[in-house]
Amino acid sequence: MGTRYPPGRDYRGERRGPVFLRGRRHTSESCFRLTPAGRPRQSAGPVHTGASGSILGRHMNPVLHLNVMSVERWGQVAGQLAASVLAILLMAAPGLAGDSSDEAWAALAKGGHVALIRHGNAPPGYGGDPPGFRFDDCQTQRNLDDVGREQARVLGEAFRKHGVRVDRIVSSPMCRCIETGQLMAVGAVETSSSLLPDTGTRAIRVVELEEMVSSWRGPGTLVLVTHALTVGRLTGFTLEQAETLVLRPTPEKRPVGFLPRGGSLAGRIAPPR
Repeated sequence: MGTRYPPGRDYRGERRGPVFLRGRRHTSESCFRLTPAGRPRQSAGPVHTGASGSILGRHMNPVLHLNVMSVERWGQVAGQLAASVLAILLMAAPGLAGDSSDEAWAALAKGGHVALIRHGNAPPGYGGDPPGFRFDDCQTQRNLDDVGREQARVLGEAFRKHGVRVDRIVSSPMCRCIETGQLMAVGAVETSSSLLPDTGTRAIRVVELEEMVSSWRGPGTLVLVTHALTVGRLTGFTLEQAETLVLRPTPEKRPVGFLPRGGSLAGRIAPPR
C-alpha cells in the first residue's frame, strides 16, 4: 500500500485542490489518495448516487457526468425554445388561432373570394363512405342528419345576413355535399368531381381545384361544398363539418409543397351551433 498523507496534502506537503463529481464538490481526500510517485490512486471512498438512482462509484469519469448534465440541460432548453416558436407561429398565422370570422365575412361581402365549405354533420363524421357506395344512390353513402341539415340552413341564412353575393355554387357529387348546398339556398348547385378527394398519391383533382380557385375573379363569391380531405390537400387545414374557409384567389402558382394553393387565407367561419 502507498504512503498516506494528511487530508488535503500531497506527498510533498502541498495542498491539493477539490475535484468535482457530477456537479458536487468533494475533497480530494474523499476520492483519491496519491502514491509516492505522485499518481492518484482511487480509494474505496464514499459512493455517490446519481439523479437516475445509479451508483456513481470509483469507476465513474467526472467529465462524463458533466457531459451528461450538459445534454440534459440542452434538452430542457430545446424543449422550451420549441414551445416558444410554436406559440409565435400560432399568433402570427391567421386562422390557426383565435377567431377570424369577422375578416372572413368582410372578405365574402366584398366579393371576388372563394368559400370552401365542408358538408354539414353526417354521422359518424369521419371514415368516408361505406364499402360499395354508389354516386347515384344516396342510400349507400353517408348522409346529413337533422343537425347537418339545420347547419346548412343556418349557414345560408348567415350568408344572406352578411350581404354575401353568391355568383356560383359548386358541390362534390356526394349527396351530403349536394344537400348542404341546396339547403343553403344561395343559388343553383352544380357538381364537379374536382371537389372529390384524390386517392392514394395522385394529385389530379387537387390541381383542378387549385385552378378553379385561382382563376375566380367574381364579382361575387364562389362557394365550393366539399370534404375535409379535399380542403386539407389544397390548404393544409382540417375543417370541422359545416366549417368554412375563405380564400383570396391568387393567380401565381406556388412551388410544390407550399400551402394553401390557389389563394391566400382570408379567414375561417366556425360551424353553426
